[in-house]
Amino acid sequence: MAAVHESVLDAIGGTPLIRLARLGAGLAAPVYAKAEFLNIGGSVKDRAALSMILAAERDGLLRPGGTIVEATSGNTGIGLAIVGRRRGYRVIAGVADKSAPEKADILRAYGAEVVLAPTGVAQEDPRHLFNVVQRLAEEIPGAWLANQYDNLANPDAHVRTTGPELWEQTGGRLTHFVAGVGTGGTITGTGGYLKEVSGGRVTVVGADPESSTYGGGDGSPWYVESIGHFLHPETVEDRWPQAYQQEVVDSFERVPDRESLLTARRLAREEGILAGPSSGTAVAAALRVARGLGPDDLVVVLLPDSGRSYLSKVHSDAWMRQWGFLEEEGAEGLRPLLEAAGPLVSVPAGATVAEAVRALGAAPYGVAPVVLERPDWPYGVSPAEVVGTADGAALAAGLADGSVKPDDRVGAVAGPPLPGAGVGCSPEEARERLRDGARAVLVLVDGKVAGVVAP
Repeated sequence: MAAVHESVLDAIGGTPLIRLARLGAGLAAPVYAKAEFLNIGGSVKDRAALSMILAAERDGLLRPGGTIVEATSGNTGIGLAIVGRRRGYRVIAGVADKSAPEKADILRAYGAEVVLAPTGVAQEDPRHLFNVVQRLAEEIPGAWLANQYDNLANPDAHVRTTGPELWEQTGGRLTHFVAGVGTGGTITGTGGYLKEVSGGRVTVVGADPESSTYGGGDGSPWYVESIGHFLHPETVEDRWPQAYQQEVVDSFERVPDRESLLTARRLAREEGILAGPSSGTAVAAALRVARGLGPDDLVVVLLPDSGRSYLSKVHSDAWMRQWGFLEEEGAEGLRPLLEAAGPLVSVPAGATVAEAVRALGAAPYGVAPVVLERPDWPYGVSPAEVVGTADGAALAAGLADGSVKPDDRVGAVAGPPLPGAGVGCSPEEARERLRDGARAVLVLVDGKVAGVVAP
């Protein structure tokens, strides 16, 4: 018989385990998915939201008539909106501007006020999402900043609920737990509990975007929302969440975006599980782990949220093609033009005009993207790090008439960034994106700038 609850708050948690029989076919170790997308708000963050609000009430930080403020990629804000509005609070969610638009719509549907702010700037920048919500919390009387990244009631939710559920559901047979790391609360609380109850027998594996600093990347941008740790090149002091305890994680599986996104799509099409892109990261990591295990092992992977929040992104063929993650077999794309154009030439924003002109001598069509400076580019150049376009003809004209000096920084005199088109787009689609006099497009492969072509 189905459970009967007095309110939606009582329905948080108690999510099922589902065996990934098709994706795990041929593996000796079974792989089970913890279906956190079946929480009332559609994500694992419902657990943390309830825990943080109850703790704030107990500690006198949140009083009747108060306001809950939080920075979120969407899911924690949704959980806070459900719990907070149900308990009579005003809720303001600062949402990352790159989050799927569905999340902001869901927040508003639950009665939260949404403030959009960037995360793709240095942490010290006053426009940064965390700084925006901090100011709101200071300015609004009776406001409480949930601060999921440093709030220890976040991992505690999983010590009390998620971990015990998994241990009971697997009859204590669980040997490996795989989850993404965002705030770190889920993997810290759940993994810590499982290690303790098993006497250290359970191995905890973090599933991380390839360039995230958690797993050893350089912090450059990626396309999977809600997990990983981004590091802007201009950030002075990199701060990791207090909710994350590094010692709980035994190892990391670093998963490229394409593998994450395509695995999320396979989950829907082969297992009937419509989950978000971070679930794709976690499942890809879990399958890697399971390949090295035997029949006495049991792998559990946590699926954080529903794919209904990403219908305009990972579950959209058009979006996947636009960002270079999807090439349809037999369709005319940009790959032949890309291969004919040759290697990408980019110019650091801090280079001088004279240096840029020399570099442009090897650039196809005499134009090159101007990019933020990093020591190297092991994960490719993200469009988010393209700040302009160096045009050889325009720079030569400026040098001739004196409007540009040889020692000027090219980032200060560059034109606007070229439009982008995924490698799977047709030349006709790419031509439609030409604007503002641009005669070429940036071709994206797996979300990274791979070259410049004139379609």
